[in-house]
Amino acid sequence: MRAASPSTLRYLRNALAHDIQGARPATRPRTHPQVYITKPLCSARRELWHSSRQPTRAYSSSASASESTKPDEPSNSSPLPTQAPKTHYDLFPSTIPSGPPPSGPFHVDPRTLRREFLQLQARAHPDLHPEPLKARAQATSALINEAYKTLQDPLRRAQYLLALRGIETDKDEAAKLGGDAGGDSELLMTVMEVNEAMEEADSEDVIHELKGENDVRIEESVGVLEQAFKEDDMETARREAVRLRYWVNIKEGLDAWERGKGTILVH
Repeated sequence: MRAASPSTLRYLRNALAHDIQGARPATRPRTHPQVYITKPLCSARRELWHSSRQPTRAYSSSASASESTKPDEPSNSSPLPTQAPKTHYDLFPSTIPSGPPPSGPFHVDPRTLRREFLQLQARAHPDLHPEPLKARAQATSALINEAYKTLQDPLRRAQYLLALRGIETDKDEAAKLGGDAGGDSELLMTVMEVNEAMEEADSEDVIHELKGENDVRIEESVGVLEQAFKEDDMETARREAVRLRYWVNIKEGLDAWERGKGTILVH
């Protein structure tokens, strides 16, 4: 047999090499980490969903707990009082912690009093309590209203403090004032002059000036009351409460004044 030529041998070698390379994969296949599943797939999915829901459910429980302890809603920490307080001051411990004079001041901060009043009314509102407690809630709400109206007004506050001592000032004030030694002729003269000025007033400017003068009288009278209650001087407090009542009456008359419609005389 004739020997193959060199060119034929090269052709055969190239052909064999091509066949061998074609039998192998061109690139090494990409490998992935093996996952061993020991539970059925549906069970694993259920556990994964359950674990992913846990933080949300915990947050909801926390939110519900915080909502159940809102400060304005009635709870065991803020029950309705079972008995009436001794004084109006006992209803507002945050605003008037020292109680009534002379242990506490006569002055009451109106903003602080208003804030505590709203908090008390929010807790005592009858609609926030079950049926067996509604009657008590209504009584408590009415008492809070009365106490607030009394303490926010200097005249009513002074009259209330005097009443706690058995001294009445809101009945027949003129007779009581005139019955004092020598009377208070200066007060009565001032009241008469203001009444005449109100009757003769023909413009808002005149009324505005009279209001300014009377506001000064009220401020001075409140100052006298503060000092009298601080010193536990009930006689001075009584006389000044009567004077303040006249100034308040004048203020009401000035506020109600209308041109051409006369005026409300102060008695």
